[in-house]
Amino acid sequence: MTAKIVTFGISKGGCSKSVSSGVTSYLLSKEERVLAIDMDGQGNLTSFLTNEYDICNVFEEKTILEAIQDKDVRKYIIKISENLDLVPSNDFLATLPRMMYRQGIKFDALQVALEPVMEDYDWIIIDTPPALSEHTVMPLSTYSKAGSFAVVMFDGSMFAYYAIPKFLEIIEASKERYNPSLKTAGILFSLIDSRAKENEVMEESIEEEYPGLRFQTIIKRKAATRRLAISGFEENPELTNALEYYIPFVEELKKRAKQEQPQG
Repeated sequence: MTAKIVTFGISKGGCSKSVSSGVTSYLLSKEERVLAIDMDGQGNLTSFLTNEYDICNVFEEKTILEAIQDKDVRKYIIKISENLDLVPSNDFLATLPRMMYRQGIKFDALQVALEPVMEDYDWIIIDTPPALSEHTVMPLSTYSKAGSFAVVMFDGSMFAYYAIPKFLEIIEASKERYNPSLKTAGILFSLIDSRAKENEVMEESIEEEYPGLRFQTIIKRKAATRRLAISGFEENPELTNALEYYIPFVEELKKRAKQEQPQG
């Protein structure tokens, strides 16, 4: 068993990266071993999975930042459920670029830190910040012989629409320079307002410009999904409703990851 790596990203906030990576981690963990990694200093994935919001104190010096510095994530993994683990983040992850510069840390540093646990998991799911920074390039540069994949988030807005080609360029650059196994799994529509009239036009535009790349599943806005951050996954009477659109997406993701043949 070698983990497949899936990185969720786009250089725009509010596109459901943290919720999507968290729910995907949860659903995959129903049958397989999953490690979720929070590479966003806001720590939204960390709070989403742990229900801890004072992340600077709770996870002080216990985050992915220290794992990268130590070249080993094992001390920083926390258990969420039987098959789901997390490497948390907090605000101090903002110092990653400075640490890389001062200590000569390269973009393969996350890969080095994950090496001791690559055989322990089926999936490694990575949340990234809404910026094309080291925090995004490093996950995309992380190689796995089982395959590395990027999910491009899209909320249907023009801002996100114009962010897509920039993110795809970063994916290609990361593939060429650092990670030959990297593939674009697809573009995931996570609509902030599923009633917006322009959504259909956006779907057609994405199909035309990036044929075959869009996931067929569309994550539509639901109050029950938003409330997952409050209610959690356990003993949540709304859980089935909250996960309605994510269940078919995860099945699509698994099929696409299985079909792709890693290079290198």
